[in-house]
Amino acid sequence: MFLDIDKKLSSKIAAIDDSGALITYGALKEFCEEFYDALPRRTLIFIMAENVIGSLGGYVAALSNRIVPLIINAHIDRQLYETLKDLYKPEFIWGRETLLEGMPIVFSKYGFGLARTGLLPDPLYDELSLLLPTSGSTGSPKLVRHSYRNVESNARNVASLFNLNDQERAMASLPMHYTMGLSVISSHLYAGATLLLSDKSLMDASFWRMMKEERATSFTGVPYSFEILNKMRFFRMDLPYLKLITQGGGKLPDELFKTCAEYAERTGKRFIATYGQTEGTARMAYLAPELAMTKVGSIGGAIPNGSLSIIDESGHETSEGEGVGEMIYRGPNVTLGYAVCGEDLGKGDENNGILHTGDVAQRDKDGCYYIVGRMKRFLKIFGLRIGLDEVEHLVKSAFDTDCLCGGDDEKLIIKITNRMIPEQVLDFVVQKTKLFHKNVQVEVVDVIKRNAAGKVILN
Repeated sequence: MFLDIDKKLSSKIAAIDDSGALITYGALKEFCEEFYDALPRRTLIFIMAENVIGSLGGYVAALSNRIVPLIINAHIDRQLYETLKDLYKPEFIWGRETLLEGMPIVFSKYGFGLARTGLLPDPLYDELSLLLPTSGSTGSPKLVRHSYRNVESNARNVASLFNLNDQERAMASLPMHYTMGLSVISSHLYAGATLLLSDKSLMDASFWRMMKEERATSFTGVPYSFEILNKMRFFRMDLPYLKLITQGGGKLPDELFKTCAEYAERTGKRFIATYGQTEGTARMAYLAPELAMTKVGSIGGAIPNGSLSIIDESGHETSEGEGVGEMIYRGPNVTLGYAVCGEDLGKGDENNGILHTGDVAQRDKDGCYYIVGRMKRFLKIFGLRIGLDEVEHLVKSAFDTDCLCGGDDEKLIIKITNRMIPEQVLDFVVQKTKLFHKNVQVEVVDVIKRNAAGKVILN
Protein backbone atom coordinates (compact mmCIF):
# COMPACT_ATOMS: atom_id res chain seq x y z
CA MET A 1 0.00 0.00 0.00
CA PHE A 2 1.13 3.58 -0.73
CA LEU A 3 3.65 4.84 1.89
CA ASP A 4 3.24 1.53 3.76
CA ILE A 5 -0.03 2.78 5.25
CA ASP A 6 -1.04 -0.83 5.99
CA LYS A 7 2.08 -1.34 8.12
CA LYS A 8 1.42 1.55 10.52
CA LEU A 9 -0.09 1.11 13.99
CA SER A 10 -3.82 0.91 13.21
CA SER A 11 -4.91 2.88 16.30
CA LYS A 12 -2.50 5.76 15.62
CA ILE A 13 -4.18 8.98 14.43
CA ALA A 14 -3.05 9.73 10.87
CA ALA A 15 -4.70 13.13 10.55
CA ILE A 16 -6.96 15.66 12.24
CA ASP A 17 -8.52 18.54 10.32
CA ASP A 18 -9.64 21.93 11.59
CA SER A 19 -13.30 20.82 11.74
CA GLY A 20 -12.31 18.28 14.40
CA ALA A 21 -12.64 15.26 12.09
CA LEU A 22 -9.93 12.62 12.43
CA ILE A 23 -8.81 9.38 10.84
CA THR A 24 -6.56 6.61 12.18
CA TYR A 25 -4.10 4.64 10.09
CA GLY A 26 -6.38 1.61 10.44
CA ALA A 27 -9.39 3.58 9.19
CA LEU A 28 -7.29 5.02 6.34
CA LYS A 29 -6.33 1.48 5.28
CA GLU A 30 -10.00 0.42 5.35
CA PHE A 31 -10.96 3.50 3.34
CA CYS A 32 -8.42 2.58 0.65
CA GLU A 33 -10.03 -0.86 0.40
CA GLU A 34 -13.53 0.65 0.18
CA PHE A 35 -12.34 3.02 -2.52
CA TYR A 36 -11.01 0.07 -4.52
CA ASP A 37 -14.34 -1.74 -4.21
CA ALA A 38 -16.03 1.31 -5.73
CA LEU A 39 -13.37 1.82 -8.42
CA PRO A 40 -11.38 -1.40 -9.05
CA ARG A 41 -9.52 -0.31 -12.18
CA ARG A 42 -6.79 2.08 -13.26
CA THR A 43 -8.15 5.36 -14.56
CA LEU A 44 -7.88 9.15 -14.18
CA ILE A 45 -9.75 11.08 -11.47
CA PHE A 46 -9.83 14.70 -10.38
CA ILE A 47 -9.44 15.38 -6.65
CA MET A 48 -11.04 18.69 -5.68
CA ALA A 49 -8.59 19.29 -2.88
CA GLU A 50 -8.93 20.99 0.47
CA ASN A 51 -6.89 20.37 3.61
CA VAL A 52 -9.51 18.04 5.06
CA ILE A 53 -9.84 14.32 5.80
CA GLY A 54 -11.83 13.65 2.63
CA SER A 55 -9.13 15.02 0.31
CA LEU A 56 -6.38 13.20 2.20
CA GLY A 57 -8.25 9.91 1.98
CA GLY A 58 -8.82 10.31 -1.75
CA TYR A 59 -5.13 11.00 -2.37
CA VAL A 60 -3.88 8.00 -0.41
CA ALA A 61 -6.57 5.68 -1.78
CA ALA A 62 -5.92 6.67 -5.38
CA LEU A 63 -2.17 6.02 -5.20
CA SER A 64 -2.66 2.83 -3.16
CA ASN A 65 -4.93 1.47 -5.89
CA ARG A 66 -2.94 2.69 -8.91
CA ILE A 67 -5.63 5.20 -9.82
CA VAL A 68 -4.09 8.42 -11.19
CA PRO A 69 -5.32 11.62 -9.52
CA LEU A 70 -5.02 15.18 -10.77
CA ILE A 71 -5.05 17.22 -7.57
CA ILE A 72 -6.55 20.66 -8.09
CA ASN A 73 -7.77 23.46 -5.89
CA ALA A 74 -11.40 22.88 -4.86
CA HIS A 75 -11.95 26.61 -5.42
CA ILE A 76 -10.40 26.63 -8.89
CA ASP A 77 -11.55 29.16 -11.47
CA ARG A 78 -14.51 27.61 -13.25
CA GLN A 79 -13.20 28.29 -16.74
CA LEU A 80 -9.85 26.65 -15.96
CA TYR A 81 -11.67 23.68 -14.42
CA GLU A 82 -13.70 23.17 -17.58
CA THR A 83 -10.54 23.50 -19.69
CA LEU A 84 -8.82 20.80 -17.62
CA LYS A 85 -11.86 18.53 -17.94
CA ASP A 86 -12.00 18.97 -21.71
CA LEU A 87 -8.26 18.32 -22.12
CA TYR A 88 -7.74 15.40 -19.76
CA LYS A 89 -11.20 13.73 -19.59
CA PRO A 90 -11.28 12.35 -16.02
CA GLU A 91 -13.57 9.35 -15.62
CA PHE A 92 -14.41 10.32 -12.02
CA ILE A 93 -14.24 13.35 -9.75
CA TRP A 94 -13.64 13.10 -5.98
CA GLY A 95 -14.84 16.15 -4.10
CA ARG A 96 -17.38 17.55 -1.70
CA GLU A 97 -20.82 16.31 -2.62
CA THR A 98 -22.04 19.91 -2.88
CA LEU A 99 -19.66 20.37 -5.85
CA LEU A 100 -20.96 17.31 -7.70
CA GLU A 101 -24.56 18.31 -8.37
CA GLY A 102 -26.11 16.56 -11.35
CA MET A 103 -23.39 13.88 -11.50
CA PRO A 104 -24.06 10.24 -10.50
CA ILE A 105 -22.22 9.43 -7.25
CA VAL A 106 -20.98 5.83 -6.93
CA PHE A 107 -19.34 6.11 -3.49
CA SER A 108 -19.24 8.65 -0.68
CA LYS A 109 -17.47 9.12 2.65
CA TYR A 110 -16.22 11.96 4.87
CA GLY A 111 -18.55 14.39 3.09
CA PHE A 112 -16.91 13.62 -0.27
CA GLY A 113 -18.33 11.77 -3.22
CA LEU A 114 -16.90 9.85 -6.18
CA ALA A 115 -18.86 11.06 -9.19
CA ARG A 116 -18.88 9.57 -12.68
CA THR A 117 -18.31 12.12 -15.48
CA GLY A 118 -19.18 10.03 -18.51
CA LEU A 119 -15.72 10.77 -19.93
CA LEU A 120 -12.87 8.37 -20.70
CA PRO A 121 -9.24 9.47 -20.44
CA ASP A 122 -6.52 8.69 -22.94
CA PRO A 123 -4.25 5.69 -22.15
CA LEU A 124 -2.09 6.18 -19.06
CA TYR A 125 1.63 5.42 -18.81
CA ASP A 126 2.07 2.47 -16.46
CA GLU A 127 4.30 4.30 -13.99
CA LEU A 128 2.26 7.52 -13.99
CA SER A 129 1.12 8.04 -10.39
CA LEU A 130 0.02 11.63 -9.93
CA LEU A 131 -0.61 14.88 -11.78
CA LEU A 132 -0.10 18.34 -10.31
CA PRO A 133 -0.56 21.79 -11.79
CA THR A 134 2.65 23.74 -12.25
CA SER A 135 3.08 26.13 -9.33
CA GLY A 136 3.03 29.18 -11.57
CA SER A 137 0.23 31.70 -11.47
CA THR A 138 -0.87 32.05 -15.07
CA GLY A 139 -3.82 29.67 -14.90
CA SER A 140 -2.20 27.31 -17.38
CA PRO A 141 -3.58 23.78 -17.88
CA LYS A 142 0.02 22.51 -18.06
CA LEU A 143 0.62 19.62 -15.63
CA VAL A 144 3.63 17.89 -14.13
CA ARG A 145 3.64 14.10 -14.49
CA HIS A 146 4.88 12.18 -11.42
CA SER A 147 5.88 8.53 -11.18
CA TYR A 148 5.39 6.26 -8.17
CA ARG A 149 9.16 6.37 -7.66
CA ASN A 150 9.10 10.20 -7.60
CA VAL A 151 6.50 10.45 -4.86
CA GLU A 152 7.78 7.67 -2.63
CA SER A 153 11.45 8.67 -2.90
CA ASN A 154 10.53 12.25 -1.96
CA ALA A 155 8.55 11.06 1.07
CA ARG A 156 11.36 8.75 2.15
CA ASN A 157 14.14 11.34 1.64
CA VAL A 158 12.31 14.14 3.46
CA ALA A 159 11.40 11.86 6.36
CA SER A 160 15.07 10.88 6.64
CA LEU A 161 16.36 14.43 6.21
CA PHE A 162 14.13 15.86 8.96
CA ASN A 163 14.51 12.80 11.22
CA LEU A 164 10.73 12.33 11.27
CA ASN A 165 9.16 9.66 13.47
CA ASP A 166 5.67 8.58 14.53
CA GLN A 167 5.61 11.12 17.38
CA GLU A 168 5.61 14.12 15.04
CA ARG A 169 2.51 16.32 14.80
CA ALA A 170 2.92 18.40 11.65
CA MET A 171 0.95 21.55 11.00
CA ALA A 172 -0.08 20.96 7.36
CA SER A 173 -1.43 24.32 6.21
CA LEU A 174 0.05 24.65 2.72
CA PRO A 175 -2.47 23.72 0.01
CA MET A 176 -2.66 20.06 -0.93
CA HIS A 177 -2.62 20.90 -4.64
CA TYR A 178 0.73 22.67 -4.12
CA THR A 179 3.76 20.38 -4.38
CA MET A 180 5.32 21.41 -1.07
CA GLY A 181 2.03 21.02 0.78
CA LEU A 182 1.75 17.51 -0.62
CA SER A 183 5.38 16.79 0.36
CA VAL A 184 4.57 17.64 3.99
CA ILE A 185 1.64 15.21 3.87
CA SER A 186 3.47 12.33 2.17
CA SER A 187 6.65 12.50 4.28
CA HIS A 188 4.75 12.51 7.57
CA LEU A 189 2.45 9.68 6.53
CA TYR A 190 5.54 7.70 5.54
CA ALA A 191 6.91 8.29 9.06
CA GLY A 192 3.64 7.22 10.68
CA ALA A 193 3.17 10.70 12.16
CA THR A 194 0.01 12.76 12.74
CA LEU A 195 -1.01 15.52 10.32
CA LEU A 196 -2.83 18.62 11.56
CA LEU A 197 -4.70 19.67 8.41
CA SER A 198 -5.82 23.29 8.16
CA ASP A 199 -7.18 25.57 5.45
CA LYS A 200 -7.31 28.52 7.82
CA SER A 201 -5.33 31.69 7.22
CA LEU A 202 -2.31 32.37 9.41
CA MET A 203 -4.18 35.47 10.55
CA ASP A 204 -7.13 33.40 11.78
CA ALA A 205 -7.20 32.89 15.54
CA SER A 206 -8.51 29.33 15.06
CA PHE A 207 -5.28 28.39 13.24
CA TRP A 208 -3.21 29.27 16.30
CA ARG A 209 -5.72 27.66 18.62
CA MET A 210 -5.35 24.39 16.69
CA MET A 211 -1.57 24.68 16.61
CA LYS A 212 -1.38 25.14 20.38
CA GLU A 213 -4.13 22.75 21.47
CA GLU A 214 -2.90 19.95 19.18
CA ARG A 215 0.71 20.60 20.22
CA ALA A 216 2.13 20.94 16.71
CA THR A 217 5.78 19.91 16.52
CA SER A 218 6.54 21.38 13.10
CA PHE A 219 5.47 24.15 10.74
CA THR A 220 6.28 24.57 7.04
CA GLY A 221 5.83 27.83 5.17
CA VAL A 222 6.69 29.76 2.02
CA PRO A 223 8.29 33.25 2.06
CA TYR A 224 4.89 34.93 2.14
CA SER A 225 3.98 32.84 5.21
CA PHE A 226 7.03 34.09 7.08
CA GLU A 227 6.37 37.71 6.10
CA ILE A 228 2.93 37.36 7.73
CA LEU A 229 4.40 35.60 10.78
CA ASN A 230 6.92 38.38 11.24
CA LYS A 231 4.18 41.03 11.25
CA MET A 232 2.22 38.91 13.76
CA ARG A 233 5.20 38.79 16.15
CA PHE A 234 5.45 35.03 15.76
CA PHE A 235 9.09 35.16 16.77
CA ARG A 236 8.06 36.29 20.25
CA MET A 237 5.50 33.52 20.75
CA ASP A 238 5.85 30.80 23.35
CA LEU A 239 5.44 27.54 21.42
CA PRO A 240 7.24 24.91 23.52
CA TYR A 241 6.06 21.93 21.46
CA LEU A 242 7.21 23.39 18.14
CA LYS A 243 10.62 21.87 17.36
CA LEU A 244 11.02 22.19 13.58
CA ILE A 245 10.42 25.12 11.22
CA THR A 246 10.98 24.50 7.51
CA GLN A 247 10.84 26.96 4.64
CA GLY A 248 10.62 26.55 0.88
CA GLY A 249 8.74 27.88 -2.11
CA GLY A 250 11.15 30.70 -2.91
CA LYS A 251 13.86 32.91 -1.48
CA LEU A 252 13.44 34.58 1.90
CA PRO A 253 14.79 38.13 2.29
CA ASP A 254 18.11 37.88 4.12
CA GLU A 255 16.90 39.80 7.18
CA LEU A 256 13.87 37.54 7.55
CA PHE A 257 16.07 34.47 7.05
CA LYS A 258 18.31 35.74 9.89
CA THR A 259 15.26 36.35 12.07
CA CYS A 260 14.15 32.74 11.58
CA ALA A 261 17.64 31.39 12.27
CA GLU A 262 18.08 33.52 15.40
CA TYR A 263 14.66 32.53 16.73
CA ALA A 264 15.44 28.85 16.23
CA GLU A 265 18.82 29.17 17.94
CA ARG A 266 17.33 31.13 20.85
CA THR A 267 14.45 28.72 21.48
CA GLY A 268 16.16 25.39 20.80
CA LYS A 269 14.33 24.68 17.56
CA ARG A 270 15.60 23.65 14.12
CA PHE A 271 15.19 26.01 11.17
CA ILE A 272 15.74 24.28 7.82
CA ALA A 273 15.57 26.24 4.57
CA THR A 274 14.75 24.04 1.58
CA TYR A 275 14.57 24.45 -2.17
CA GLY A 276 12.42 22.64 -4.66
CA GLN A 277 10.14 22.67 -7.67
CA THR A 278 7.04 20.76 -8.69
CA GLU A 279 9.26 19.13 -11.35
CA GLY A 280 11.49 17.78 -8.56
CA THR A 281 8.60 16.51 -6.43
CA ALA A 282 8.99 19.44 -4.06
CA ARG A 283 12.27 19.30 -2.17
CA MET A 284 15.65 19.05 -3.89
CA ALA A 285 18.06 20.92 -1.61
CA TYR A 286 18.34 21.94 2.03
CA LEU A 287 20.53 23.95 4.38
CA ALA A 288 21.51 22.06 7.52
CA PRO A 289 20.14 23.88 10.59
CA GLU A 290 23.61 24.30 12.12
CA LEU A 291 24.58 26.44 9.09
CA ALA A 292 21.55 28.76 9.20
CA MET A 293 23.38 31.54 11.03
CA THR A 294 26.53 31.47 8.91
CA LYS A 295 25.02 30.78 5.46
CA VAL A 296 22.16 33.26 5.43
CA GLY A 297 20.04 32.93 2.29
CA SER A 298 21.65 29.69 1.13
CA ILE A 299 19.77 26.57 0.04
CA GLY A 300 22.78 24.47 1.08
CA GLY A 301 23.25 21.30 -0.93
CA ALA A 302 21.28 18.44 -2.43
CA ILE A 303 18.94 16.25 -0.40
CA PRO A 304 19.91 12.60 0.22
CA ASN A 305 20.13 10.60 -3.03
CA GLY A 306 20.29 13.78 -5.11
CA SER A 307 23.06 15.95 -6.58
CA LEU A 308 23.48 19.57 -7.71
CA SER A 309 25.72 21.13 -10.33
CA ILE A 310 26.11 24.37 -12.29
CA ILE A 311 26.39 25.03 -16.01
CA ASP A 312 28.42 28.20 -16.48
CA GLU A 313 28.22 30.69 -19.38
CA SER A 314 30.71 28.66 -21.39
CA GLY A 315 28.49 25.57 -21.13
CA HIS A 316 30.73 23.64 -18.73
CA GLU A 317 29.07 21.71 -15.94
CA THR A 318 30.76 21.64 -12.55
CA SER A 319 29.82 20.36 -9.10
CA GLU A 320 32.87 21.62 -7.18
CA GLY A 321 34.44 24.97 -6.37
CA GLU A 322 32.99 28.44 -6.76
CA GLY A 323 30.76 29.10 -9.74
CA VAL A 324 27.69 30.84 -11.16
CA GLY A 325 25.21 29.54 -13.71
CA GLU A 326 22.07 27.50 -14.26
CA MET A 327 21.58 24.94 -11.50
CA ILE A 328 21.06 21.32 -12.51
CA TYR A 329 19.52 18.71 -10.21
CA ARG A 330 19.75 14.92 -10.53
CA GLY A 331 17.79 12.43 -8.46
CA PRO A 332 15.01 9.82 -8.33
CA ASN A 333 12.46 12.53 -7.49
CA VAL A 334 12.81 14.25 -10.89
CA THR A 335 9.44 13.89 -12.55
CA LEU A 336 8.56 12.26 -15.85
CA GLY A 337 7.87 15.50 -17.73
CA TYR A 338 4.91 17.71 -18.58
CA ALA A 339 1.44 17.21 -19.97
CA VAL A 340 -0.43 19.82 -21.99
CA CYS A 341 -3.17 17.51 -23.31
CA GLY A 342 -4.70 14.10 -22.62
CA GLU A 343 -2.46 12.29 -25.09
CA ASP A 344 0.59 13.30 -23.04
CA LEU A 345 -0.57 11.07 -20.16
CA GLY A 346 0.70 8.09 -22.14
CA LYS A 347 4.24 9.45 -22.39
CA GLY A 348 7.11 7.83 -20.48
CA ASP A 349 10.06 9.38 -18.68
CA GLU A 350 11.34 12.35 -20.70
CA ASN A 351 13.74 13.70 -18.05
CA ASN A 352 15.68 10.56 -17.07
CA GLY A 353 16.32 11.93 -13.60
CA ILE A 354 17.87 15.22 -14.79
CA LEU A 355 16.24 18.61 -14.19
CA HIS A 356 17.42 21.89 -15.67
CA THR A 357 15.92 24.10 -12.98
CA GLY A 358 15.94 27.42 -14.87
CA ASP A 359 17.32 29.00 -11.69
CA VAL A 360 20.60 30.88 -11.67
CA ALA A 361 22.68 29.79 -8.67
CA GLN A 362 25.95 30.83 -7.12
CA ARG A 363 28.07 28.19 -5.37
CA ASP A 364 30.53 29.31 -2.70
CA LYS A 365 33.89 27.80 -1.75
CA ASP A 366 32.20 25.56 0.83
CA GLY A 367 29.87 24.06 -1.77
CA CYS A 368 26.74 25.91 -0.58
CA TYR A 369 24.33 27.12 -3.25
CA TYR A 370 22.51 30.46 -3.38
CA ILE A 371 19.67 31.20 -5.82
CA VAL A 372 20.30 34.60 -7.41
CA GLY A 373 17.63 34.71 -10.14
CA ARG A 374 15.74 33.01 -12.93
CA MET A 375 17.17 32.35 -16.36
CA LYS A 376 14.25 34.05 -18.10
CA ARG A 377 13.53 36.81 -15.57
CA PHE A 378 15.99 39.31 -17.01
CA LEU A 379 15.81 42.59 -18.84
CA LYS A 380 18.62 44.00 -20.94
CA ILE A 381 18.56 47.81 -20.90
CA PHE A 382 21.36 49.64 -22.70
CA GLY A 383 23.47 46.51 -22.48
CA LEU A 384 22.92 46.16 -18.71
CA ARG A 385 21.55 42.79 -17.65
CA ILE A 386 18.91 43.38 -14.95
CA GLY A 387 17.72 40.41 -12.89
CA LEU A 388 14.09 41.01 -11.87
CA ASP A 389 14.28 38.57 -8.95
CA GLU A 390 17.42 40.28 -7.69
CA VAL A 391 15.80 43.73 -7.79
CA GLU A 392 12.71 42.45 -5.96
CA HIS A 393 14.95 40.92 -3.31
CA LEU A 394 16.96 44.13 -2.91
CA VAL A 395 13.87 46.31 -2.55
CA LYS A 396 12.11 44.01 -0.06
CA SER A 397 15.31 43.71 1.98
CA ALA A 398 15.83 47.49 2.12
CA PHE A 399 12.22 48.70 2.57
CA ASP A 400 9.03 47.70 4.33
CA THR A 401 7.05 46.84 1.21
CA ASP A 402 5.94 44.04 -1.04
CA CYS A 403 7.46 44.28 -4.51
CA LEU A 404 6.97 42.93 -8.04
CA CYS A 405 9.24 43.78 -10.98
CA GLY A 406 8.60 43.63 -14.70
CA GLY A 407 9.10 45.75 -17.80
CA ASP A 408 10.88 45.46 -21.12
CA ASP A 409 14.27 46.23 -22.61
CA GLU A 410 13.61 49.96 -22.37
CA LYS A 411 12.17 50.36 -18.87
CA LEU A 412 12.24 48.54 -15.53
CA ILE A 413 8.82 48.74 -13.83
CA ILE A 414 8.67 48.25 -10.07
CA LYS A 415 5.36 47.83 -8.25
CA ILE A 416 5.36 48.47 -4.50
CA THR A 417 2.64 48.58 -1.82
CA ASN A 418 4.12 51.25 0.46
CA ARG A 419 2.78 54.67 -0.62
CA MET A 420 5.34 56.58 1.44
CA ILE A 421 8.52 55.50 -0.36
CA PRO A 422 8.27 55.56 -4.19
CA GLU A 423 10.98 58.22 -4.56
CA GLN A 424 13.31 56.43 -2.12
CA VAL A 425 12.82 53.16 -3.99
CA LEU A 426 13.49 54.87 -7.32
CA ASP A 427 16.75 56.42 -6.12
CA PHE A 428 17.80 53.17 -4.45
CA VAL A 429 17.22 51.04 -7.56
CA VAL A 430 18.96 53.55 -9.84
CA GLN A 431 21.96 53.47 -7.54
CA LYS A 432 22.03 49.67 -7.40
CA THR A 433 21.42 48.97 -11.11
CA LYS A 434 23.31 51.95 -12.60
CA LEU A 435 20.30 52.69 -14.81
CA PHE A 436 19.08 56.21 -15.59
CA HIS A 437 16.04 57.54 -13.76
CA LYS A 438 14.09 57.65 -17.04
CA ASN A 439 14.56 53.89 -17.40
CA VAL A 440 13.05 53.03 -14.00
CA GLN A 441 9.38 53.47 -13.14
CA VAL A 442 7.97 52.92 -9.65
CA GLU A 443 4.23 52.33 -9.32
CA VAL A 444 2.26 52.14 -6.07
CA VAL A 445 -0.48 49.47 -5.91
CA ASP A 446 -2.87 48.54 -3.12
CA VAL A 447 -1.83 44.91 -3.08
CA ILE A 448 0.25 42.40 -5.03
CA LYS A 449 -2.10 39.46 -5.35
CA ARG A 450 -0.78 36.04 -4.38
CA ASN A 451 -2.27 32.57 -4.34
CA ALA A 452 -2.40 30.26 -1.33
CA ALA A 453 1.15 29.08 -2.01
CA GLY A 454 2.46 32.65 -1.96
CA LYS A 455 3.00 32.83 -5.74
CA VAL A 456 2.19 36.11 -7.47
CA ILE A 457 -1.07 36.13 -9.44
CA LEU A 458 -0.21 37.89 -12.65
CA ASN A 459 -3.63 38.79 -14.04
